[in-house]
Parts: sequence; structure tokens; C-alpha cells
Amino acid sequence: MTQTKIQLKTKIFDVLRRKYVALTPEEEVRQGFVHFLIEDRHYPKELLANEVELNSGNKKLRCDTVVYDTALKPVMIVEYKAPHIELTQAIFNQILDYNSLLGVTYLVMSNGRTTVCCKVNDGNYEFLKEIPEYSTINTKEQ
Repeated sequence: MTQTKIQLKTKIFDVLRRKYVALTPEEEVRQGFVHFLIEDRHYPKELLANEVELNSGNKKLRCDTVVYDTALKPVMIVEYKAPHIELTQAIFNQILDYNSLLGVTYLVMSNGRTTVCCKVNDGNYEFLKEIPEYSTINTKEQ
């Protein structure tokens, strides 16, 4: 008699995609950060999207999280990495590639231990001390 081993994968509910997803270290960072945006920085859940696909020629890119203003214009891109992955220039370059297609004002990267946020203004990058409240980035109301 042979026994088959059933491997159960731990899952977590993604409130934006409205489904359970595999709980990887990066996904744990994403879910924690999304809840931080919603609960602490008052970002409307309806104006956040996870795993946003972009097309650049025949190349497909995928933004981890995109934040939209109330006119549904993208205003922030967030890139997540697992906690053991250091935030580097290469990761910043990755988010810049996404931004060449979306043209957002805020770029964020986080590994759950370290978070970097910058505001893009005429090709200059102003690094911020904290993630801004949603009311300050909603360009529709400015």
C-alpha cells in the first residue's frame, strides 16, 4: 500500500483581488502593506489594484500594486520584495520601467523591513520620510 503525501499550501485572502493566494514571503509583505495603506493612510480599497499587467511592445510587465486617483488615473506604483531581499538600485530601476508606461507621481518599494517612497517631479526624485495620506496624493482633488 502506498501513501500519497498531500502538500497543503498556506494561503492568504487578497482583499483587492478578492481571492485566496499562496502565502509567499513577498505576498506577506504585499498584504501587510495594502492593509497599511487602507487602514492607516486611508487609501480607498476600490482605488488599489494588485498584479496590474502592463504591455511594453511584446514584453509583459506586472506591477505589484497600483494606486489610482478618483479619476482612475494611476498615481502610485508599489513594488514588493521578500524581507530577505535588499532594496537596491536594480529594484528602483524596475519600478522606473513600470513608470515609463504609467507616469505616476509616487514610487514605493518595500521588503516589509525597509520602505522607500519618492515623489517624482519633472524627472527629479524627492525621497519622502513616510507614505503620504491618500488625500494628499489624490490629484483629482488638487
